[in-house]
Amino acid sequence: MPLIIRPAVQQDLPAVLAIYNAEVLHGFATWNDQAHSLEAFQHKLQALQAQDFPFLVIEDQEKMRIAGYADYAAFRNFSGYRRTVEHSVYIAPDYARQGLGKRLLLQLIAHARSRSVHVMVAGIDHGNAASIALHQQLGFAQTGYMPQVGQKFGEWRDLVLMQRLLD
Repeated sequence: MPLIIRPAVQQDLPAVLAIYNAEVLHGFATWNDQAHSLEAFQHKLQALQAQDFPFLVIEDQEKMRIAGYADYAAFRNFSGYRRTVEHSVYIAPDYARQGLGKRLLLQLIAHARSRSVHVMVAGIDHGNAASIALHQQLGFAQTGYMPQVGQKFGEWRDLVLMQRLLD
């Protein structure tokens, strides 16, 4: 199956929204409990582009379908963190476990390095062993563990913080 990674465009957003909202409704990759609107993702795309942050999609060219997406943005809104970013990677369930998350994350890392980002941070649900393993494989180290800092589906969730130095 031919897959390409490219910058997201407005026409991709309904598919991106479907991937994200499926995770909101059924998964733990995001602790949001309210589905997002198309307008929210339009605003997100514009905001990321305005700050020269990436918003990437991976497209199955055979099926003309978005299989996943990834982005990064400022870690915190203080000037001292200007060279630190936090990333997100989401894969459609029917494309899981095919290496797409790794491909997207490698692209994010390359983009960040080209922009002189110093540190990339990941915040991962403690139950997401596959994501934790992927990040370890790509050189991220666990730098924090925050028990019961969030809730999803009525359960307290623990947050694993991982980071990678890029320069």
